[in-house]
Amino acid sequence: MPMNWRIALLAVAVGLYTGGRGAWVWQASEYGKRLSDQAADYVQQLADKDRAYGREREEASAAALEHLAEQKSQRKDLEDRLQEQGKTHWKEMNDAQQIQARLRDRLATADMRLSILVDAGTSAASGCDGGMREAACTGGVVHGAVRARLDPAHAQRIIGITDDGDRGLIALKACQAYVRTVSK
Repeated sequence: MPMNWRIALLAVAVGLYTGGRGAWVWQASEYGKRLSDQAADYVQQLADKDRAYGREREEASAAALEHLAEQKSQRKDLEDRLQEQGKTHWKEMNDAQQIQARLRDRLATADMRLSILVDAGTSAASGCDGGMREAACTGGVVHGAVRARLDPAHAQRIIGITDDGDRGLIALKACQAYVRTVSK
């Protein structure tokens, strides 16, 4: 082989080597650039997701705090209503006790006497005419029904029973109001 061919072959080999090496370096640079762009995009997506998750958590926290404040306000309102009902119940109970105490005092001092209606047929049959009659009304002369006075001790016991009944009714009314208020 002549020398020209060898030089041409060597020039072609060096050209191929240089071209291949240049293409390899260029392709590696492009691939590295694409990988870095892809990594940057991936990092950006992660950062965006992280920010979105953070915003979502902040909104959820704000909503939870708002709900908690609303429940606290409702509880305060309920406690205020229940306290007002308690005051009303206490006042009603106190008033009933004062009325009962005055009634007991009047019975004890003989300022007032309790009497009961006696069936006219029963008193006539038994011959018991010792009861007192109710005064006739102003428009007529017919006497009222026969009444019998109660012993003061029995009257005191009756007042005690009515006192317990009044207290029970007031307590029942307070319980019903409590249940209505709480169940709203």
